Order: sequence, then C-alpha cells, then structure tokens
Amino acid sequence: MKNLFPRLLLSLACAAPALAQAQTTDHSAHHGAAQATPAAAAAADMATGEVRKIDKNAAKLTLKHGEIKNLDMPPMTMVFNVKDKAVLDQFKAGDKVRFRVIDDAGKYTVTDIEMAN
Repeated sequence: MKNLFPRLLLSLACAAPALAQAQTTDHSAHHGAAQATPAAAAAADMATGEVRKIDKNAAKLTLKHGEIKNLDMPPMTMVFNVKDKAVLDQFKAGDKVRFRVIDDAGKYTVTDIEMAN
C-alpha cells in the first residue's frame, strides 16, 4: 500500500505530457467541423443540366438533368416550373446550365439558373 501512491503519481506524471500533446494537436475542437460558407452551400445545391424546351407562356422549362441532391432525385428529363419567367429569355434549347430547384408544395420550381462553365 505504501508503494501504491508513489506509483500512481509517477504514472500520472508520465501520462500528462502525452495527454497535453494530444489536446494541443487536435485543433478541430476550436474550429468545429468543416463549415461551408453560404456561397459554398449554395453552390452545393446547384444541379447541372441541359435545356431541352422553354415554354415562356406557362413559365416552364424542360431540363435533362443530373442528380439533384437536395431533392434526392436521380438524373432524368423533366419539366420544371420557373420562379421568375423573365429568366427564360436568357436561355435556348441546348444550353448547358446549373440550376437550383425546390419542392414548392409538390411543384418542382427552379429558383436560380445560370449558364454552366
């Protein structure tokens, strides 16, 4: 019993530098998980596609698109509503685009669209 206390102190003394080093090299606790900037998060919501048809009167756009991650939608060709039909004047069939779409009460609506690079 006499030797137990000094051995315990010695063990703690030897372990302290290792614990301190482990804590000082892990900076993720100070910065949190990799946080996306609002611009990066917005870019991540963008899907890619090709304009197939434009119906300006109905404010609809037919796109052959890749995966739409925010809607868990696989690639396909489909008709979307457009939030602002004035943007349709900027595109024609065959244009490669990047776009953001939301589920607006069951209606898939393009909220942002731009020419793809």
